[in-house]
Amino acid sequence: MDRRQFLHQTALMPAAAYAASSSAAASPAGQGGGGTVGLREKFFGCIAGLHVGSALKGPCEGWAWQDIQAKYGTIDRMIGYQDYHNGWNREPGTTEDGVERSKMMTTAIIEKKDRVTAEDVRAIWVRDMKPEAASMISEPFEGVLLAMAKSGIPACDIGRYCDYAGLVSMSRSCQPIALINAGDIEGAVEDVFEVGQLYQTTNSRGLQWAAVTGIAIASATKPGATVDSVIGDILKGHPRFSNRGGATSQMPVVAEIERALELTKNCKDFREMRVAFDAVYNGQGMAYAAAYANEVVTKAVCVFHMCKGNTKEAMISAVNMGRDTDCLSATASGISGALTGASSIPEEWFKQVDYATTKMPVTNSRRTVRESADGMYQAFQARLRKLWSYAGEMEKA
Repeated sequence: MDRRQFLHQTALMPAAAYAASSSAAASPAGQGGGGTVGLREKFFGCIAGLHVGSALKGPCEGWAWQDIQAKYGTIDRMIGYQDYHNGWNREPGTTEDGVERSKMMTTAIIEKKDRVTAEDVRAIWVRDMKPEAASMISEPFEGVLLAMAKSGIPACDIGRYCDYAGLVSMSRSCQPIALINAGDIEGAVEDVFEVGQLYQTTNSRGLQWAAVTGIAIASATKPGATVDSVIGDILKGHPRFSNRGGATSQMPVVAEIERALELTKNCKDFREMRVAFDAVYNGQGMAYAAAYANEVVTKAVCVFHMCKGNTKEAMISAVNMGRDTDCLSATASGISGALTGASSIPEEWFKQVDYATTKMPVTNSRRTVRESADGMYQAFQARLRKLWSYAGEMEKA
């Protein structure tokens, strides 16, 4: 392989994906493919899936699906948060801890205009995270992690002090990390494991599951991506999914997703899917019993597959599944939006989420959904320009 070929196959791989997809027009919702959706709209779809999907669940996070059905029938609209958790009545469209987590990653990426490290994101924590947010909009343990971040210990050590190594904390929040690596699966996995050390132990099972989210979004942003191609990239697995080698048969992460896809392959809608999953994921009586990454990410992949990547359908399906509805919706909808964009999502949902953000006193950022997505897209463009400049310089060497 000559030098020019090497440069184009390594440094410029994301640039090629950008060039091919950024010139495309938006596709109709529900096609199940992303080959004709412009890259800017894929970024918007992914961030919208994260923010709007998190908010759509209303007060029903942690509920059994039977309770959701009894009170609301099917959730297909924004609902207020009366008597939610600590009794603070929030506006319909209010997001929560996972979105706050992702906002800090988004800020770090927008300001750096490139991939970020755990240290980059830690700096945003220390500057922007409000201590009073813990237990109000963020989880109580995040106040402890913030104190650790301010102590000056290495950022890669902070996650060692979280008691919940298998939680969905990073899996449902890493959309920005995947987007700055659009089309670059290896980069997405590397950065998920790097930045994820702020929340979980290095190489922990929780980060392996977060890498699935990263793979799915990086894959969905490729030119010509389809639901099947995204699922295929997930099922290829990754060497970091197992300490026993690279064969997918030795990877518990891949095996669990494969079993779930087989279990739900004949499900026609979320009503059938939630019943199928009842016998598999039913943990109770422990902290965050419904919020472990293997359950949420596995369900998210199955929802994405069943809904053929339609972002609105993935959102509604997820929030009516019960258990950790906001994390499931953010993950399934984020992957779907990265493939098919946000054209299926009602405009009033964006407006309500943006309005609710203006009313949240302890949020880490008041950017609108569009501002966050466009900031990410511009950061990705800046990264590509650096890659082109580097390649042009080194080709002369």
